[in-house]
Formats: sequence, C-alpha cells, structure tokens
Amino acid sequence: MNPRTYETVPPRRVAFLGLGVMGYPMAGHLARAGHDVTVYNRTPAKAQAWVAEYGGRSAPTPQVAAAEAELVFACVGNDDDLRTVTSGAGGAFQSLRPGTVFVDHTTASANVARELAAAARERGFEFVDAPVSGGNVGAVNGALTVMCGGDGAAFERARPMMLAYAKAVSLLGASGAGQLAKMVNQIAIAGLLQGLSEAIAFGQKAGLDMKAVLGVIGKGAAQSWQMDQRGPTMVDASFDFGFAVDWMRKDLGLVLDEARRNGSRVPVTALVDQFYADVQAAGGRRWDTSSLITRLK
Repeated sequence: MNPRTYETVPPRRVAFLGLGVMGYPMAGHLARAGHDVTVYNRTPAKAQAWVAEYGGRSAPTPQVAAAEAELVFACVGNDDDLRTVTSGAGGAFQSLRPGTVFVDHTTASANVARELAAAARERGFEFVDAPVSGGNVGAVNGALTVMCGGDGAAFERARPMMLAYAKAVSLLGASGAGQLAKMVNQIAIAGLLQGLSEAIAFGQKAGLDMKAVLGVIGKGAAQSWQMDQRGPTMVDASFDFGFAVDWMRKDLGLVLDEARRNGSRVPVTALVDQFYADVQAAGGRRWDTSSLITRLK
C-alpha cells in the first residue's frame, strides 16, 4: 500500500466485512489511520492474512465482528451477499448497538439499500449506502470517490472515517441515492468505453500511431480518465488488470433493472451490456472493462 497522510480522527472501534480486492486495502487504510479494526471475510484465510499485515483481529462471523464496533463497514459482492452479512443468520444486524452506523460500500441495488436502512432504523442504528468509484488502484492509493445515501447525521459521523481511503465523500440524498449515483457513473463509463474502443480500433485500421494520437486528443475535448489510463493499454491489447467484465455486467444489470422500474431509456447502456456478454463468451470474464475493444478486432 502506498504511503499517505491521514486526517487526524480520534481512534474508533470499527469492523470491516469483506476483504476482496477493494475491501482488503480499504480496511488496511482504516488500520493505518489508527483505528481498532476487526475484520470478517467469508474465506477465513484472507482475514488471517489481513491481520498478519495490518494487526487488529479477525472474527468468525459478521455478528461477532460488529459486536463492539462504533462503525461497521462492508464491501461484498451483491444484494444477496449483503443481506447475508447484515440481516442473515450470524449477520452484523444481530449484534449492532443503538447509535452505530453501518456503511455499505457494496455496489448493490437501491432497493436493498432502502430495505436495510429501514431494518436498521427499526433496531436503533443507521445504514448508509456508499458505493465507490476508482477501482482497486483507487482503493490501494486511498483515492476513491464515495457516493452516499442516508441520514445526514449518520453520514457526518462516518465521513471522516471514509476519508482514510477516499479523496471525495458526498451525501447525495436519502437511502438508495448512493446506489443510484453509482448507476449513473456506470452508465457514463459504459458508453465512454465503447466510444473509446471504436475510436482506437478505427485509428488502428487507418494506420495511425494511436498512442501518439491519444497523446494529442487527450489534451482536448475528448480527454477522460479512461482515455488517459486505459487508452494506451487498449492499444497494447493488455486487459489482465482492473475492473473485471463480470463485475461490470453485474453493475449494468442493476442499471437495467432500475431503468425498467423508473421508466428510463438507456439504449446505449443496454447495447454495451450485450457487447460485454460477447467478451465474456470469448473468455474475457476477468479482463478489464476496456476489453470491449476486442470485439472490434
């Protein structure tokens, strides 16, 4: 993990549930910021490795991990995983004390965020949906963007803690607003990556030095993070890193479900989702999302 300076925040007892490619470094930043961290992971060996690297302690269940925590953070796979670690048997909601704040960094549905926020309030604590953008690199470098939905006072309690691994943390509305904002983010990225794929493939067919071209147009109106960070690797046909196609399809599935619910028209997003299905069928399930360009070769 890269060295960084942490804001001065009084040490807190916290729990972190889920130590995947995002959660592992995020929990590490909390420990390095001086907090007393208890971790839980479905695979105990991963939790033990985290403790060996960062200190703290591991717990056998989310319920045990959360029992003494002032704030609980989670970053798991999907709606079902989130329900398991919260309201399921042995879940954190079984032991959380009144006044605790539960911060969920999973990219999940707005519906499950609202469902769990209501269940939390009935038990006397708060639930903040807080999906992130920035990928594993952002998590490792402590430079994530966090989009939050929930109670304002609960958000203000959790925000200083989230700044241990984030560069921007914003409250965007009531419960579910964070998840909806993440869907907006993924819609924008999906269309952008398809456009970037077509641009690079077109330039290569035309015989251009595309790294040179990207260096020029990246200084103008076409510039984007994806162009700067992924354009050169797309030219090199390098995709063994970053945000996996499987994860993007999960996220776009959430978008399409929500669009059907609220009546939004997202034709480009629906088309790019099918393009990603083609990449999966070609063996690219774990490739970076920039692998969209492989369909055009």
